[in-house]
This record gives sequence, C-alpha cells and structure tokens, in this order.
Amino acid sequence: MKAAIIDGYIDEPACFGVPPYISPYIRYIAGAMRERGLKENDISLFTIDELRKNLTSTAEIIKKADITVIVAGMTVPGKYLRSTPISPGEIENIFSASSGMKILGGPIRLGFSMEGGKKAEKNLEDTTDAIICNKDIEAFVYDSLDKDIHSPEECQHRFRSVEEIGRWATKGSFIIKKHPDYPNLMCELETYRGCGRKKHCSFCTEPFYGNSDYRPISDVVSEVSELYTMGARFFRIGRQPDILSYHAIDKGDNIPEPNPEAIRNLYKGIRNVAPELKVLHMDNANPGTIATYPEICKEMFRTIVKYHTPGDVAALGMESADPKVIKSNGLKATPDEVLDAIRIINETGGVRGTNGMPELLPGINIVHGLIGESKKTFDMNYEFLKHVLDSDLLLRRINIRQVMTFEGTRMYGNDELVNKHKKMFLKYKEKTRRDIDYPMLKKVVPSGTILRDVMCEINESKMCFGRQIGSYPLLIGIPANLPTGKFIDVTVTGHGKRSITGVPYPLNINTASASLIRELPGMGKKKARIINSMSPFTGKKDLIERTGYEEILPYIEF
Repeated sequence: MKAAIIDGYIDEPACFGVPPYISPYIRYIAGAMRERGLKENDISLFTIDELRKNLTSTAEIIKKADITVIVAGMTVPGKYLRSTPISPGEIENIFSASSGMKILGGPIRLGFSMEGGKKAEKNLEDTTDAIICNKDIEAFVYDSLDKDIHSPEECQHRFRSVEEIGRWATKGSFIIKKHPDYPNLMCELETYRGCGRKKHCSFCTEPFYGNSDYRPISDVVSEVSELYTMGARFFRIGRQPDILSYHAIDKGDNIPEPNPEAIRNLYKGIRNVAPELKVLHMDNANPGTIATYPEICKEMFRTIVKYHTPGDVAALGMESADPKVIKSNGLKATPDEVLDAIRIINETGGVRGTNGMPELLPGINIVHGLIGESKKTFDMNYEFLKHVLDSDLLLRRINIRQVMTFEGTRMYGNDELVNKHKKMFLKYKEKTRRDIDYPMLKKVVPSGTILRDVMCEINESKMCFGRQIGSYPLLIGIPANLPTGKFIDVTVTGHGKRSITGVPYPLNINTASASLIRELPGMGKKKARIINSMSPFTGKKDLIERTGYEEILPYIEF
C-alpha cells in the first residue's frame, strides 16, 4: 500500500508547523500508518512548497497513492519568510490528481482564512471531494486503514488518546528524514492540549480539544530520544497552551497549580536522551499562572534556563490592557499581573547566553477586535508597552493581530469591530513598531552583539536573510548573497522595526566587499572605501598603522 502525506503547514496558538518547523501532526500520521502495517518506504512526504516546485514529478506519486492525506490550517496566520501555507485551490488540485482515498485534516477543520481579522469560513466541502476530519486526523487515518473497514465513510470522527500518540509519535519519527529541511528541522513537541481554565477566552479554539489531556513525561522523552536517533537536533516544547500548567494540580480554581517537578523531570529527561541537541526552546506561558503562583513559577523558569538553550521565548497571552475588554472576553490576566510576569521572566532569563541572545525573554500577544474594544483600548495597549520599555524590561516579541473568529466561540458573529477599527488598528500598529519595537530591539541585541549559528535561508537581490533556528528567531539581513542552508556567526550592525542587519563574523577584511565593511560598527561608506582600496592587510598592526580604524578589530580577521 502506498501513502502520500502533504504538509500544507499549520499555525495555531499552541502549535506551529511552518518550515523550518515540522508539526506533530505529520509525525503522528506517519506513526499511525506504520502501526497499521505500512512500510517506511511506502510513505511519502511532500511539503506544499515542494509540490509547487516539482509538480510534474510528484503528481505521479500522488496519483499512484492508495491514500493521500493533507494537513493544513491556520487559526493565527502570520507572515512567513520563505514558505506559504496551502490554499483551498491547491487542496482541490492535489486531491483531483489522487485516485485513492483522500483525507483532509488539522486545524483547517475549524475553518479557513489566509489572514487575521477575517471570519474563518467552513465551506471546504464545496472545493474538495475529500473526507474532512472533524476531529483528529491521525486517529481518522489510523481507523480508515483498519482491514475491517470497507470505506473511510464508515469511520467515526474521534479524538486520539494520549496512549495512541505515545506510540505514533515514536513510530512516525522516521518521517523527518523525508522533509526537505532535514536535518535543519525544528521538531514541535506536544505535552498536552486543552485548556485547564474554568472560563475560556472568547476567541480561543483550544477548548475544542476538551479538558487538559497531559502526555506522560516518559512518552515525550521517548519521542525526543527516537527523533534524536533519526538525526533531529532542534526541539521546541510548543504544543500546549501553557507550559507552566503541564501536569498541573486541579484544585477547583480557575487556574490549576503548577507542578515544578514535572517540568524538571521533562527537561532533564530530554537532555539525558539528547545530550548534543542544538536547540531546546518553549512557547506559551499563561501570565495568569505566573501572577497566581509567582514563587513556584520562578522555580520553574530557573529549571528551564538550566536545561534549555539560549534565545528562548515565553509567549504570554496578554491580549489586552483594557479592563473592559479583559472582563468581556474572559482574558487571563490584568495589566499589573502581566507586568509582574514580564519582570519575573526578565529576572530569571535576562542574562545573555552563549549564542548571543538573552537566555529567556517574554513575548507579548495582543489581539484587537475583541468584544468591548474602543479607541481607549488602543491607547491603553500602547501605554502598557511604553511602560515596559521605559522600565528597562525586555520583550523579545510583540505580536499584534486582529482576531480571527471561529464558529463555536463567543467571538463568532461579534467581530464587527475588526472592520470598524481597521484604520485605527493599522495606525496604532505602525506607531508601536516605530516607537516600541525599534528601541526594544536595540536593547535586546545591541550593535556589536555576536549571534551564533545563523542559518542563511533566502537570497533576494544583493541581500541574504537568515535566522537562528529557535522560538521566534530574529530576522537578520546580510548585505551579500550567501549559500543557503549554511550556518554562520553574525555581528549585529543595525536595527529595523522587527529585524536587524549584520555581517558575517569574523569578517575577512581582505576579501570582504565595501558593502559589508561599511556595516561594521564605526564604519560608513567613506571609511569602507578607504579600507577596501588599501587591502590586503597583513594583520592588526598593519591595519591600525595604515588606517587608524582600531574599533573594527573585534569583528574582523585577516
């Protein structure tokens, strides 16, 4: 039996799967297929970007496949450096080329939209003749391959169990070697899903997964061990709404009590089975959890910093600083509580790590278009961020978006403020990028900072864009074309609103172009032309005697 898995990319509040990330869904599906008896060589994996580039050669494989599975869906769509998520038209084209069983699933089951600020439409039945999984696609694939099932229409739509993904996650680890980004691939890890709060945010899709369903620590560690054996070196514990609530103790309150031992055993276990991993990062943390249990959370952040790798980000779902919006939408924390959470993370993770980035910084997620929003909401959100900046607290990332509404949430049908406040939103967002993001970025990575292991990803005109592999990595523009897929160290030389510029470190002063030399600290066009015209230099002493430009010595080689 032949199977084709198409990674159309997913982007959820608690799960990411856009290259260089691979989502857990892909691995679970592959593992479910293996458990049903399919051989590794009979399971193909293609990303949607691969299909766009090599449609002719891959179409034949899809045509011959007995089962074609597409994973897709964006509940919080963003902007991506070199990848574009699958469109409904592409889904239709792929399935039209398939003559076997056709299955579509992932977060796309909740609805589809290519951008925030729009209602997620549920009209996929009109564009494809595939079966759309109403619950977990990996469970549906597993059940559809049961020999006693005569057609997939007989299968029940159901959620998979933690026991099943404990098996499928390890059995499906081989699939990462078929991804075009392998081995430079970030494996998104799931600890649990479903929100433990008694009252949920008005727009959140996480409650659709039910109550918190924690995976055993041993299962997550075993999954990492198997992925590590397959060559994976980059990991993010990202698929959960709040890492601080992993195996939390439900005491009947709105926020369960964190379990620091669970986090310690998880991180220590991962380090034991993947001793030479290159990245171990996290994603979401509930500021309400930190505010309710500050001392316990401080202990947990210290554990994370002990075992993780630098450049880590704890994304805090603040959503709004407006008390009216907070109350109307059941949000997680007040502005004062979020500020306390930011301080705690800065205290435990603000020191600069070996890769040039601070060890662990908070990120902030702000959502507009929510129930109760007014002009004052924009002012309150801006003033909150300004206060954080003026308090010398660091934020790695400020994510500002307009709400996307999904059927089944309280926000559905209440998104009229999105269009009403669109112009105001765009103006406020630009002001925030200019007055908050730009000076904040200069604090996070000052000029002269050396960032290690930057992967060159794309070349555009005479500029190479690269990033460290990690959780919300900085985009770095390098004024030269460089081999993609290669890792280099970079000297930070300039800042934009959400990205930085840099040059390779150390820069060979005798072979570098004037455009690279002028980016060095203390340089400029005139000095760069002088150095370029006088090269080569025999060493430091020669350069100082002939130019006097001693300030660039820490960043160059001869």
